[in-house]
This record gives sequence, C-alpha cells and structure tokens, in this order.
Amino acid sequence: MSLPTGEVIGILADNLRIRGSVLPLSKRKVTRWARGLNLPHGGRTVLYTGMMYQLIPYIEGLVKAEKRLGDSPLAELTWLGRKINRLVNISAFMARPSAKLRAVYNEVPVNVALLLKEAGVEFGYLYKDDLYSGALAHDLGADEVVADHARKVYGVLRKRGVRRIITIDPHTTNMLRSVYPKLIPGFDIEIRSYLEVLAEREPMLRTSLTGELVIHDPCVFARYEGIVHEPRRLLTATGLTLKEPEKSGRMTYCCGGPVESLYPEKAEANARRRVEQLQEAVRGSDQRSDREACEIVTMCPMCFVNLAAAAPDGVALNDISHYLRRAYVS
Repeated sequence: MSLPTGEVIGILADNLRIRGSVLPLSKRKVTRWARGLNLPHGGRTVLYTGMMYQLIPYIEGLVKAEKRLGDSPLAELTWLGRKINRLVNISAFMARPSAKLRAVYNEVPVNVALLLKEAGVEFGYLYKDDLYSGALAHDLGADEVVADHARKVYGVLRKRGVRRIITIDPHTTNMLRSVYPKLIPGFDIEIRSYLEVLAEREPMLRTSLTGELVIHDPCVFARYEGIVHEPRRLLTATGLTLKEPEKSGRMTYCCGGPVESLYPEKAEANARRRVEQLQEAVRGSDQRSDREACEIVTMCPMCFVNLAAAAPDGVALNDISHYLRRAYVS
C-alpha cells in the first residue's frame, strides 16, 4: 500500500522550499566526494553535481521506509508527519544509508572529475554552492516551489560568475538546460553533460577493455536531451561490445523512476520488466547456458537504483563512468 500521494509530494515540496532540497543533506555530505581532488573553488566553468548521486542512497532509504509505513496504521497519519516535518526534518530519521552505500554513489562524481582532468578540461567546483536543482519536485509537479527554487539557484550561479556548467546526471542536465530557461527570463548559462564534453574531446585511450555490456538509455537523456550517441561512442572506443535492448535510444523504456517515492510497487514492476528486456538483448544473440547473465551499463542514478533493486542474481549493473575511468584515466 502506498502512502497518500498528496502528502508525500507536500513533504518533498516543503523540504525544497524550507531546506533547499527534497531530502536535505549537510554540506559535508554533499561535498565529501571532492576531498583530495584539489578542485579549484568556482570559476567560469564548473562541474555541477546537483546533489543527485549523493541523494540517491537517501531516496532509496526513504522509499523503503514508505513501504513499511504504507503497510501499517501509521499511513493514516501522514498528514501529521507533514506538519511535523515543517518544523523538524523527519526525512533525516527515515533514511540513514550506510557509509558503504554512500561511497558507491560518491564514486561517480570522482570518476567524472578525473575523466575531465585527463581530457584537459579546465573546471572548478562550487562546493557549498553545488545546490540541488529541484529535479524530483519538478517531476512530481510541485511547479511553484520549483520555480522559486530555480531563481535562487540561478542567483547563486550568477553571483559566483559561472558561465558554463558541466553536469553529471540526466535530471540535473534537463533541469538546468531545458526547464530553467522556461522559468527564468534571460537564463544565459551554457549547460553540457560531461558525456557530451568528453565525446567532443575524443580522449586518449589508456587501457583497452573487453567484454559485453547491455546499454540502458535513461528517458531524460534520450528523449528530452537527445544524448544517445555520445555514450555509445565513448564506450565502443574502449573495445567493449554493446548490446542494444529492444527498446533503446529515443524509444527507451522507463526504469520505473521517479515515481518510486509515490508508487513504489508500480515502479518496482516497471523496473523488473526493464531488466527482463535488457536480459533479452543477451539471450537473442548468445547461446551460452547462462544466457540470463548480463552486465548492464547505466548513466543515471535513478535508473541505477531502480534496476539494481529489480535485478536477479547474475545481472550486474555499473554506471558508465566506471568503465570510462578504467579506459581513459591513466
């Protein structure tokens, strides 16, 4: 049983309005990944995480907590939880991921930073001003709160003198490149995904890779931002063999997100169906006895967490940055 949809959206929107993120994290947790990388503070070109990879372990914990509450009498008191949350951040008590899980997601921005450095890209990092974009609240329809938050983010970016942003995930890319310009007259910051930047640079291959991957296109990249060819070019140049599922590219199939926070059962069913489609890409061309085994490459934190939760034994998932770092970073 799901929790009342309106109250869940309200809690997330309240968090964004009051605390600057749907699931507020301390600046220490948001920026921990950058320790030891010696990234310059700010600059005209910055790497912008939008907090997405850092947030996913907490979103995963929140969804699990929602499932438990949805099956209990406490589900009827969600309205009261929202009132309390306006005073005290209750999400901090509901989602407490392990350090090991947080490290898995923090590795992605590390990989991206090292890849950009290796490719000769000059960039900085905003540290405490690496703000959440409002992506999940936008996906759930909290338009007024998102518009106000977008103006705050843009104000910080202008104050820091940012002219070009390199993004890491599809949702932050879409928010800054396609949504913000509709909300903010005169929005004039250039937004590029790190995959686009790397594909243009054609980085030098340091280590050839072997093996076979099934590629999953995130809806937001493929359908909304047209980022389809760049990840394929970067991966195939490493020596890896890519398998395409039946639904791929601009016709990709949804992983189940971002509705996992509202309808976890439906999201889980969608993710299971997508994993089956990805497995079929191997079955269709491979006659080995373990035909269901496959390795899936993702490039979105929400896709990763949803597909990983639905994957059976023998199905492995890795973010695209995992392979690119092995191939392009010396």
